[in-house]
Order: sequence, then structure tokens, then C-alpha cells
Amino acid sequence: MSILVTGAAGFIGARVCQALLEQDHDVIGIDNLNSYYDVFLKKERLSRLISKKNFIFKEVDFEYIDLISLFSSRQLNDVTIVLHFAAQAGVRHSMEAPIDFINTNIKGHVAILEFAKKLVNLRHLIYASSSSVYGRNAELPFRESDRVDRPGSVYAASKRAAELMSDCYQHLYGLPQTGLRFFTVYGPWGRPDMAYFKFARAIMRGETLTLYEGKDLARDFTYIDDVVDAVLKILAVPPPSDRSRILNVGNSSPEAVLHLVTLLERFLNRKASVSVTSRPAADVETTWASIDAIEQLVGWKPKITLEEGINRFSGWFLGCKYT
Repeated sequence: MSILVTGAAGFIGARVCQALLEQDHDVIGIDNLNSYYDVFLKKERLSRLISKKNFIFKEVDFEYIDLISLFSSRQLNDVTIVLHFAAQAGVRHSMEAPIDFINTNIKGHVAILEFAKKLVNLRHLIYASSSSVYGRNAELPFRESDRVDRPGSVYAASKRAAELMSDCYQHLYGLPQTGLRFFTVYGPWGRPDMAYFKFARAIMRGETLTLYEGKDLARDFTYIDDVVDAVLKILAVPPPSDRSRILNVGNSSPEAVLHLVTLLERFLNRKASVSVTSRPAADVETTWASIDAIEQLVGWKPKITLEEGINRFSGWFLGCKYT
């Protein structure tokens, strides 16, 4: 049995690959190593994987080629699980480069679906969606049954489009799929464009960090180890072939962004200089995941508090090359 992971050099993808390799799975990793953020960080994540004998890596823009052509018949027959984590990320970046999001998050998603439908031994396709699809919804917590037809950004619209394409392919081809709506994943080896990472960098450099206005400005911060645990639990439980499935993966405990800054100050042992500005239209004020569905299905609950998670991140950050 082989597991194919797209976005294998990304934050979530690399950590999932690592966990799978530790369980002695054969893993095929795919990534295009794009330059949206520091490629060196991606290569460092990847370096922790490529030394493993049961890991194969292919650097490729899969939205522009036929993935089937990259593999032998034996390799294709061995693939039973596809984990699709590759995406163009960044809510605000989607305002600046919308075509990138159409190409990667929609066209690329369809490319993976086309690839997956040709895998004769496929048991389960899991793909990364996002809490951003809840868009301008006001009712909290966000539930999978909520309407998601009012996206607040191009990024959100692209991820919702991918969900709809997956539902269509399930209907047409019976592809067993689970979409995971991740809520603000953070931790060591994370993305430098995320707020917690940028705040840490500003604090260490003595620069002013920017917070958005809003008395309820909060995020459902979800630690990377909890996310990996959720993926591994869901991996073994494909949905029936007559329907696709979407699940929230969040901490189910929104925390004020100002509290995040306070924790970073404590664990980095530096005071932050803070300025406040108006919140962009693409950013929501609060995110909060209902996790009843995933808990009932596989018994998953997050274990890491924001305090413990930021403590771990800060320890890594102080010793890394990105301060």
C-alpha cells in the first residue's frame, strides 16, 4: 500500500508525511516548491523526509501535466490513499494574485480528481479545505451543515469551488472523499505568512506588529500535532461510495488574537510594539469550529492548548533561521 501526498513540502503535508513514514507506510510526495514564501523552509521540511527509504519525492506542477504519466503501472496500483494538501494559500494574497488561486486551488484540484478516478485500488481521497469557506457567516460555531455560499475572499471561493468539484466527482464516479476544513493551523515549521509567525518575527526584530480592530477578533487556533492526528484517524475511515464528506478540524475554542500576542511576549521574553488598524474586508472577525461530527465519527479531540502550542512554537522559533 502506498499513500500519495500532494504539498509534501508544505506545513501540513510535510508533518503528515513524517507521521506516515514513522508508521512504516510507503509515501510518494509531490510538491512544486513554489516561491510564495521562503523555498528554503520548504526544502528544510523536505530534507527530513527524503532520507527515508520508503519515501519518494517528485517536484512537479501537477495542474499542468497528466500525473498518470509520472508513475509506473505498479506504482499506480499500489496507491490506495491520496492526501491532497497542495494549495495556494493566503487570504490577502488572493486579492493580489487571484489567477494563482484559480490555477492551483481549482484547476489543480480537478487534476487530482482526474488522477484519483484512474486509481483502481483507491480507498480514500482526503483533501484540505479551509475554515475560510464559512465566509461572511455570522452564526457561531461554524458547522458543516451551514450554508457556505457567501465567501469573503478569492481564496475562500477557490476552496469552496474545490469542495463542489469533489462532490460532483463523487456523484459521477463514486470517488470516496473527505474534505477537511482546517482552522488556523499553527506550530513549529509553520508558514511565515501566518499571523503568529509574523508577530513572532516582529517581536524579535523590535518591529511594530499590526492588529486589526474588533472587540471579538479571535481565531480557533489548531496545533499541528492535533491536525496530523485528525488526518491519520480519518484516513482509515472512508465514507460510503454514495456520498462525499466534509469535516471541521479545529480546536473548538476561539482565542483572542491579543491573547496570542501576550503568549508570544511571554515565551519569547520580549515586549511587543502594537499598532491597530481597520480590518480588511477579506478577514473575518471570529472563527470557531464545531467538531461534533469528527468527534462522533472517529473520537478525535484536540489536545494542545494555545498556551502549550505557542510555548512549543516559540522554542522552535528561537532556534530556527527565520527570526
